[in-house]
Amino acid sequence: MAFIFTCGTHTFQSLLQGYENITVQCQNCGNFSGKITKRWEWFTFCFVPVIPFSMKPYHDVSCHICNFHQDVKFRPDVQQQMDGGGGGAIPMQNQGGNQGWNNQQPPPQQGQGMQYK
Repeated sequence: MAFIFTCGTHTFQSLLQGYENITVQCQNCGNFSGKITKRWEWFTFCFVPVIPFSMKPYHDVSCHICNFHQDVKFRPDVQQQMDGGGGGAIPMQNQGGNQGWNNQQPPPQQGQGMQYK
């Protein structure tokens, strides 16, 4: 008779209550896709969570694009938005600078490739 047991870890993640409508910039990839999450890692035995790795869950800024996590305590912009400073709005990047094609002509349209002389 043989018994096969499996073990590993599983991370449970959900939006942190009170921070559901806040979106911030990911400090890893730069996208404005960071959400405030509660993340809790558990040790699993036979696919059943048994023992938590920590006594309380993490409160993170989580980017779903690059899967980067950063503790909320290192993000003063999150606290500023919670206090009503940002209102949950996503700030625009590179305002007033040279954007796009630097105010020059747009790229050639399809079928109008470069002409060689």
